[in-house]
Amino acid sequence: MVRSFSFTIEKRVLVLVHSDLDAICSGKILQSLFRADHILYTLCPVLTLADLQSAVESHKEQISSIILINCGGTLDLVEFLGLPPHIKVFLADTHRPLHVCNIYSEDQIRILSQLEDDEEVPAFADVFRDEESSDSEDEDGEESGNRISEARLERRRERRLWEQKRNKLLFDYSQFSYFAGSSATLMFELAWKLSKDTCDLLWLAIVALSSERLCSVREQHRLTLSAANLNTHVARLNHALNTDASEPAPDHITFQKEKSVRGCSLSLAVVSSSDNITFQKESVRGCSLSLAVVSSSDNITFQKDVQLSLYRHWSVMESMKHTLHTSTALKLWTHKGEKKMLELLAELGLPLTECRQLFCGMDVHLRSELPSLLEGKADKYGLDGLVIPSFSRTHVFHSRCSASDYAHAALALLEPPSTEGLSKTQAFLDASDCLSGSSLLGKGIKSAKKQLEAVYSQMQTFLDMNQVISAGPFLYSTVLQGSPLSSFLSGPHVLGTLGRFTLAAHVNASRNKKARSLPLVLTTPDCARPDDWCLVCGVPPLADHSHRNFFGKAFEQAVSKTQSRAELQFFDSHVICLHVEDRSKFFDALISLLS
Repeated sequence: MVRSFSFTIEKRVLVLVHSDLDAICSGKILQSLFRADHILYTLCPVLTLADLQSAVESHKEQISSIILINCGGTLDLVEFLGLPPHIKVFLADTHRPLHVCNIYSEDQIRILSQLEDDEEVPAFADVFRDEESSDSEDEDGEESGNRISEARLERRRERRLWEQKRNKLLFDYSQFSYFAGSSATLMFELAWKLSKDTCDLLWLAIVALSSERLCSVREQHRLTLSAANLNTHVARLNHALNTDASEPAPDHITFQKEKSVRGCSLSLAVVSSSDNITFQKESVRGCSLSLAVVSSSDNITFQKDVQLSLYRHWSVMESMKHTLHTSTALKLWTHKGEKKMLELLAELGLPLTECRQLFCGMDVHLRSELPSLLEGKADKYGLDGLVIPSFSRTHVFHSRCSASDYAHAALALLEPPSTEGLSKTQAFLDASDCLSGSSLLGKGIKSAKKQLEAVYSQMQTFLDMNQVISAGPFLYSTVLQGSPLSSFLSGPHVLGTLGRFTLAAHVNASRNKKARSLPLVLTTPDCARPDDWCLVCGVPPLADHSHRNFFGKAFEQAVSKTQSRAELQFFDSHVICLHVEDRSKFFDALISLLS
């Protein structure tokens, strides 16, 4: 991969970054590498296929290289973008399956990630054929006489059988959409190989991995392996920083006088570029010496933590209520579920007064014991996986934040409520700045809490009003137009979160054993055009642990079959825009296809 990037040196590079958190983290890592090598680049956020085309068309004359991050991999890029031969494309896309034309491109398309064994890419000979030789053979047959020879008939039959086999192979290959490994991890490993890796770049890769867990895009065991891989880099960088910190190289030293008590008192503060503060006190001949040393290490830790949404910035009870795992396992939208939560807290020995206030205001002993207390009662209350190893980070003079806190905040800023009137570009920049630990992190955490409250309220409305309806092969629900919550539910990410929350809650509340094997189709008004268009999102069933989504191909076929007015513009194929007048016939076709 390092060799591939040699084409971009001394030439302006166009970097197109998809509007998802993994892509944003990847883009920030890549920007750091470009700045270090003084490479000129232009970065553009893209959300839809139209954005991709527009960005390439606007910069086509000034560039010779394009880097696509989490976008375009499922398209035939040369044909879709109309690329001239001199433009090279470097592709880092987690969306699968990749288009076979990109995989087998000789030189113009460079795929930066390794293809996994379970992707089952069709062989080159099964999808590509030398058309020129076939045409010349047919022409020779026509020139030899009007009578069709048996050899020519045999060639036509073989070609027809080959095309049938090809179509079946391509359909089976592209039937399900899924995700590969994080692009941010790929970019960080590139920085590591170039000896330009830092704790800040590693933290971006960690936050991207946490966003994959929040969005439930990959299997749990794959996420665990990826976390273990990143933890080796954490240990390596922490060791290097601690080694550097042991060398006496402070930035400045300040002395302060203190009142004498039984002698003289000296206070010495040594401050360097650091994130850790340690205090040491020594007594020398009756004099009290206080030394404050700030070491030059940035503390990233990997240890067992409670997987409750934003619990460090919320109360324990509110966090449990708005976390999918605890809320659905305990059925917290019901009176019986609330009583069960109070019973759990009582068994843990946590007073209600402590659990109802902000976590930072809780008793220090209770805060430190919370993970071990919850882990001990997890089996009894069906909360397996609530306490798992995860990453967190400490900045000087700031409280500890987990990687999932950063991910929640950035995702909320990436899809703000439509009432705020922010452009897609401004939302993208806010999410990017939030990852740098700026003041936008606090704003993002507040927005994330409001977004989670909207998701929970809408889920509770679906269940209370019996609006999760069985259509036979799938379930469906609709966010009504004019709902005050619809402004929070206008993006692909938050719509997917609502779908997973609703499906899990419905399965836990339903007595129908078949519910676990049914997928969910969720619709919500498109806030840009609420009167005429809606967003449609497909969520795979809970019983399917492969995290492969078949709705992308199903939506495409239903639109084609009914000639519905739809926009298949998102890179996440399980989300489409549909005209509300065509919704009925679209669902009828979808029922017919999935039955």
